[in-house]
Amino acid sequence: MKFGKKILISLSITAALALNLTAEQKVNYTKDINLSKELNFLENYSNIAFDNYSEALKDAKKLQESINKFVVKPSQSNLDEAKKSWLIARESYGSTEIFRLANGPIDAEDGWVSETYGALEGQINAWPLDENIIDYTIDADGKRTSGNIIDTVGKFNPGGEEAKEVDVTKITVEALTDLNENGGEANVATGYHAIEFLLWGQDQDYNNFLEDKITNGALKAGERPLSDFTTDKDSKRRLEYLKVVTEKLVQDLQTVKSAWEKSIDGTSGLYRAALLGKLKDKEKNINQSDAIRQIIAGMGVFIKSELANERLAVAVLTPSEEDEHSCFSDNTHRDLAKNYEGFKNILTSTYNGKKYGKSLLDTLNSEDKIRVINLMKSIEQKIEQVDKVAKTEAHFDYQIRPEHEMSKVLVKLKNELRKLGDEMVNVAKANNISLSTDDVTDPEETKL
Repeated sequence: MKFGKKILISLSITAALALNLTAEQKVNYTKDINLSKELNFLENYSNIAFDNYSEALKDAKKLQESINKFVVKPSQSNLDEAKKSWLIARESYGSTEIFRLANGPIDAEDGWVSETYGALEGQINAWPLDENIIDYTIDADGKRTSGNIIDTVGKFNPGGEEAKEVDVTKITVEALTDLNENGGEANVATGYHAIEFLLWGQDQDYNNFLEDKITNGALKAGERPLSDFTTDKDSKRRLEYLKVVTEKLVQDLQTVKSAWEKSIDGTSGLYRAALLGKLKDKEKNINQSDAIRQIIAGMGVFIKSELANERLAVAVLTPSEEDEHSCFSDNTHRDLAKNYEGFKNILTSTYNGKKYGKSLLDTLNSEDKIRVINLMKSIEQKIEQVDKVAKTEAHFDYQIRPEHEMSKVLVKLKNELRKLGDEMVNVAKANNISLSTDDVTDPEETKL
C-alpha cells in the first residue's frame, strides 16, 4: 500500500501504527508528522514576528513625525507630544524582545543571517546607557558635565577599551552608528534609550543610589528643560542629534521587519523563507528542528536570565535607578509588562488577542500545562500590581527600595519568572527536544 505525503500527515500516529506498514514506513511517517508540527509552529512564529515588528515600525514612524515636528518648532507642547509618542512606540517594541536569543535577524552573531541583517538589537535597544557619552548630566557636586557628543564639534573619543575616534562635526546616522557601543557596552549612542534620554534628561542623583535630588518624588521622571532645545548654547546640536537618532531607529526597524516579510523581494523576507525551507539556495535554508530548539532555549534565557535576573533582581538588590530599564522616563513597569507579554505571545501562539494556531503550551501534557498556567497567572498578578503602583503611587525606581513593600513583590516575581524559564525544558521535551536548565540560563548573567 502506498501513501501520499499529504494523506500521511493528516492521519494520527496511532492510526498509522494500526496500519500494515513496514518499520521504515512507520519511521518516515513519524518524521512527516514531526516536520508538519515544526513547520506549523515556525509559520505561526514568523507571522507573529512580522505583525509585531510591523506594529513597532509603524509606531516608530509616528515617533519620527513627532520628533521632526518638535525639531522644526521646539515648543513645550511639541516636546510633550514627542514624549507621548516615545511611550507608545515602546509598547509595541517591548513585545518584540522575545525574538532575541534565537539566532534570528535581530541578533544573530555569525553566518549569513548576521551579515545580511547586521545584528541590530544593540543599535535599537542597547542598555544600560552611560548618558554622559551623549549629553551633559548634573554630577554629584551639582555641576554640569562636559565632553560628550553634543558639545564636541570635531573628533570624539567615547573612551573605554579599544575606543575609536569618530568625527561628529556633523551628527549623522553613520557617525552615531560608529559610536554605538564603541569602547564598551555602556557607550550607547543610538536606539530607544538614547532618544529617551534626549527627551527626558537624567532622573537620578549621582551622589549615591538612593538620594533623590535631581527629580525629587516617587512619581517624577526626568525633567529636561525646554531651554535645552531653544536657548542653550548646544540647542541646535541637541535637536540635530534627536532627529538623526530617530531616523536611524526607523531605518533599523525597517531592516528587521523586512526579514519577516511574507513575500520575497531582494533581501525582503529572506530570513522567513529560510526558516520555512523555501529558499532556492538550499545551503541558506535553516534546519527547522535546530531553529525550534534555539527559539525555545532563547525564550528560557530571556525570561530567566534577562528579564528576571538582569532587569529585576539586579535593580532590586542594588538598588539603583541606573539598573532599571527605562530609567529616564520611568517607564520600566511597561517594559516589564510588554517583555513578559512577548514571551506569552510565543508560548500561546497569540498576538493582540489573535490566535495564530496550535501553540507550544498546547504540546504539554495535562499536568505540566496546568502547572505552567498557574505559574503564569501568579506572575501576571504581580506584574499588574507593579504596573498599577507605578501609575498611581511610586515608579519602579521607588518600588526597588528596600523599605518599599513592593520590593518583596518584585523578588517573588523574579523567582517565579526564573521558574517559568526552567519550564521551557519541559516545553522542549514535549516537542522531542532535549534541553537542560543550563541551556535556558545565560552563563554570563550577573551572579547575585
